[in-house]
Amino acid sequence: MQRWRGYEAAPGGWGRSVVTIGVFDGVHKGHQATIGHAVARARELGVKSVVVTFDPHPAEVVRPGSHPAVLTEPARKAELIEALGVDVLCVVPFTQEFSRLPAEAFVHDILVEHLHAALVVVGDNFRFGHKAAGDVALLERLGRTFGFGVEGAPLVAEAGTVFSSTYIRSCVDAGDVVAAAAALGRPHRVEGVVVRGDQRGRELGYPTANLLTHRYAAVPADGVYAARLVRRGGEPLTAAVSIGTNPTFSGRERRVEAYALDFTGDLYGERLALDFVAHLREQRTYDAIEPLVAQIAEDVERTRRAVG
Repeated sequence: MQRWRGYEAAPGGWGRSVVTIGVFDGVHKGHQATIGHAVARARELGVKSVVVTFDPHPAEVVRPGSHPAVLTEPARKAELIEALGVDVLCVVPFTQEFSRLPAEAFVHDILVEHLHAALVVVGDNFRFGHKAAGDVALLERLGRTFGFGVEGAPLVAEAGTVFSSTYIRSCVDAGDVVAAAAALGRPHRVEGVVVRGDQRGRELGYPTANLLTHRYAAVPADGVYAARLVRRGGEPLTAAVSIGTNPTFSGRERRVEAYALDFTGDLYGERLALDFVAHLREQRTYDAIEPLVAQIAEDVERTRRAVG
């Protein structure tokens, strides 16, 4: 898959293409259906498939301070999109200037002049241009003017629930990682670098990796979880994960701490990923160390059973 920074990176002599556009945070089942449709249609037409996405999230530029929790970091999002068979990932820097681009100019500059779209595939709720003034109906009218087709990809739903990034964020925020995984088509992942903590887990006999996550990462609600710990180039490990402020020890800083079962190595400085499998329990405060250690031992066994 080719990766372009900005649509201006399209090479000279670039032919026709099938384009789909969106933030695609999470690359969930709905996104997969839209992108998969674009890839299939590109192959039918004998042209390249292009996914256009944005960085940073448009909400952060249009309404500073309103950045939604991020379900997939840029590198992970690119990996997931590539796995769908896409030919080109075009990441457009979303700036204040770009946000003021009128809908008609958005279509002409990106889809016509640079990407030479033969077909544009978008979700039913697609909006574009300054103040999101453009919709699918306008895109279809402009397509007739400029000579490209438009196909809408229907929203994906199960049991009456429409899968969307907003829905998945709400699941993660509530600690319902099973529902999040059902909508994503895979476990929800949180990534970060292992940094030194209080060393308290080591003193208790359960040394933990303290994960420094991205400031906007969609971290599940406080609680204890069963997860898979993914190391670069290594086999996944089973991990019991605690998220919260360590109330027993009067902690204030919210942390993500993972205890890797049956592992004795050093993880400091490594960049890891946690794939959440199940929510085990809420955070609790203990009056003494002994019941806390007993609870951790129970959490570890439940984690082992949950991850398998």
